Amino acid sequence: MNVAPPPWWVRRFVLAPVMVAIAVLLAPTSILLVLLALAVVSWALPGRLRAPRMAWMTVFYILWEATALLGFFGIWVASGFGYAMDRKVFRSVNLRFAAWMVKVLFWQIRWTLRLRISIDADEIRGLDGVPAVVVSRHAGPGDSFVLVDALLNVARREPRIVLKDTLRWDPAIDTLLSRIPAEFVVPHLRRAADDPGGSEAVGDLARTMSDDSALLLFPEGGNVTPRRRSARIAALQDAGQSDLAAMAAAMPHVMAPHVGGFLAALDACPRAGVVVVAHTGLEKLVTFGDIWRELPMDKHIVMKGWSTAPGVLPAGADDRGTWLFSEWARVDGWIDATTAELEREKTDPRRRTSRGVRAAQRG
Repeated sequence: MNVAPPPWWVRRFVLAPVMVAIAVLLAPTSILLVLLALAVVSWALPGRLRAPRMAWMTVFYILWEATALLGFFGIWVASGFGYAMDRKVFRSVNLRFAAWMVKVLFWQIRWTLRLRISIDADEIRGLDGVPAVVVSRHAGPGDSFVLVDALLNVARREPRIVLKDTLRWDPAIDTLLSRIPAEFVVPHLRRAADDPGGSEAVGDLARTMSDDSALLLFPEGGNVTPRRRSARIAALQDAGQSDLAAMAAAMPHVMAPHVGGFLAALDACPRAGVVVVAHTGLEKLVTFGDIWRELPMDKHIVMKGWSTAPGVLPAGADDRGTWLFSEWARVDGWIDATTAELEREKTDPRRRTSRGVRAAQRG
């Protein structure tokens, strides 16, 4: 969807109350739906039961959304109807409430869709005492929120993220991301001359990072598809960057990263370190049809990070761009090894704690 979101007053005074009203209407039937969900996710029942699973997730999400909206509204009232919202105590309350809501949402997603998420978080927790620029591959539905959950509830960092403004159509997501540092950019097709671009928005967020902040970037710009990957390689060739084009062609699992936002973040916050994040498990889910056919997903999502301290990063823009490409090649190799292990795991569930998975996670 590339439709511009409505003005803020429509989102706050129309869309949000409508969502809460729908949740209130659903509340009397929630107990029956919980019982249905228990039956749906039971391992003892045969069949995939896609429709009941999707029905339950839809109802749960509406109830979750209403709870989030009411909670954020309560914090706004407690802050003096927004007067003290910028004070440290209320920034902390907003952040912890957002972390709890995201945790609850992913608990339910894992339960209903039968997902397992393994996070090797040592490196994501790393870089103590300095801001972090987190660059991740982009593959599969919801991977950005998996990462936000990891940053909030595992790394205990304040996430900062640049997203498309179309996410403002969702009242709870709009409100949640407005309470943590975030920038919404207008897609190219609708962008006016005075609208900030992605690199400019990244620089604005990075400039004010604190030591416990983590700026989340997706340098690929979108989910990997064969057409996008080929177009990116061709663009590098046309720009005379044949070395980078050759590196991109040798990475079958990822797309060549855009380096503009990455460079803008490091220029705006020179004392930041970098965490490169790889993950696999959802890349084959591109369309709604893919997601429907895979329900229940029974997927194992594996996530791994590598950290680099500020003093170790290259200094010049060209060297930093080449460094990011080399890190993307590392991500590609990790995906190849981990995907192979996950395929073996499907045929032998006892391998779930095997030495192979742990070795792949260590990279």
